[in-house]
Amino acid sequence: MSDEAKDSQDELETTDVRTDHIESDVSDEFVDEVADAVTAEDETPPVEASATEEETAEEAEEEFEEEKVKDEIDIQIDLLQDTEWVVRQEAVITLGEMGDERCIEPLVRCLRDGDWQVREAAVEAVALIGSPAVDMLLRYLRDWDARKHAIKALGKINDERVLDPLISMLKNDEFKDDATQALADLGQPAVEKLIDGLNDKDEFVRKQAVIALGEIKDAAAVDPLIENLKSDDWWIRLTSAAALEKIGDERGREAIKPLLKDPDVVVQMRIERMLSSWKKQSVNA
Repeated sequence: MSDEAKDSQDELETTDVRTDHIESDVSDEFVDEVADAVTAEDETPPVEASATEEETAEEAEEEFEEEKVKDEIDIQIDLLQDTEWVVRQEAVITLGEMGDERCIEPLVRCLRDGDWQVREAAVEAVALIGSPAVDMLLRYLRDWDARKHAIKALGKINDERVLDPLISMLKNDEFKDDATQALADLGQPAVEKLIDGLNDKDEFVRKQAVIALGEIKDAAAVDPLIENLKSDDWWIRLTSAAALEKIGDERGREAIKPLLKDPDVVVQMRIERMLSSWKKQSVNA
């Protein structure tokens, strides 16, 4: 080999060695950096676009479901105009179970339906919706045709707004019994107002309050009813004693015993039967 060729070969070998040295240096440092970068990319959380797309899909599905419900409500509301009472009744029941506030007005209108079964179903359906229906029901108390069933519906909704209107209905001779039953259905939330009603200036309110308290059977009414046994009105004395009998508190039993000598014979006879019944219950117990 010539000297020139030998020099060229040596130069190539030197270059290869230098290159190998550089590649070795790169492998130790650069490759590590690249590996770290790749690993970091693998650990990067999903891009925001994916989360946004998922949320959008969920919202779209929710909107679709809402639209389906709205469509069903419209369908059922249309069925309230059907000539068959069974169809109207079923639509009323369905709307009540949906519980949507859009159902309130159509359901309350059904309280004056020509068929009693539809009206009764409407009472229950409106009661299922509850407090959101109170304002509409109070307006329908002015409607004579719907009043009876509006009163019933109010008695099934535990909302303080129904109390004063129902108490005021105790003054109405035609609807006082409906209001009394509604207050009794309402139960404990009505007790305080009814106890106040025992001293109302209106005779109807006083008498119906006694009846309602007897139906509710809350012990808080015992002392006020015992005080009522001193009334000048024989009917108040008698119904107060009957209410105490229903409540079944021992204090009431002792309090009515003096009425065995009541000036009114009817009261005497009724009290005698009450005490006899109480005695039998105690023996059987």
